[in-house]
Amino acid sequence: MGKQGLGEFELLVLLAALRLGEDAHAVSIVDEIGERTGREVLRSAVYVTLQRLEKKGLVTTRIGDPTPERGGKGRRLVRVEAPGLEAVRETQDALRSMWGGLDPLLTGDR
Repeated sequence: MGKQGLGEFELLVLLAALRLGEDAHAVSIVDEIGERTGREVLRSAVYVTLQRLEKKGLVTTRIGDPTPERGGKGRRLVRVEAPGLEAVRETQDALRSMWGGLDPLLTGDR
């Protein structure tokens, strides 16, 4: 990913997809982010972000098996690829570095 890094919402989408594994699709990603962050997430925002992440080569999508509850249509399943996992790791490292030494300021223990 290089020094460009991930946007906050891109990171949330990737983290949700990693947590969901083989069951990751747009609606489950919306639900996962909402449950874990308390944010109201629009499905359209996830779709747009997934398209951007796919263009960057960080995720791939494929149509899953058809299901009766979806009228015989399959869900578009999301898979985080190796570059996506690396981008998450790089972002995690950068955030850890930025958080380092701030505990006294954040907890009020100056």
